[in-house]
Amino acid sequence: MNLNLSQLEFIMAASTTMVHVRVDENIKAQATETLNSMGLTVSDAIRVFLTRIVADKALPFALKAPNDASLEAIAEADQLIKSRRARFATADELMNGLEKASHK
Repeated sequence: MNLNLSQLEFIMAASTTMVHVRVDENIKAQATETLNSMGLTVSDAIRVFLTRIVADKALPFALKAPNDASLEAIAEADQLIKSRRARFATADELMNGLEKASHK
């Protein structure tokens, strides 16, 4: 099947959607400049970003700032490792703890 340019543009327009994003003006300008140096537009970068999310079922980068609950859990895990003790002494205590947490 051979398509001319106007047919291809029509198909592409019919299968795409617009994404509107509010971004700090300076961030956009700096990102645009950086992306231009790579031969990409902001739109190209967003398409790559969303395509990676779909392909990987995850963000294409690690989030590195844990919230307070995560920080507490990490600190507790570190303490348990250092003390070489379990959080629960028995399997029954573990199950009771899980049951209690699920009713919060």
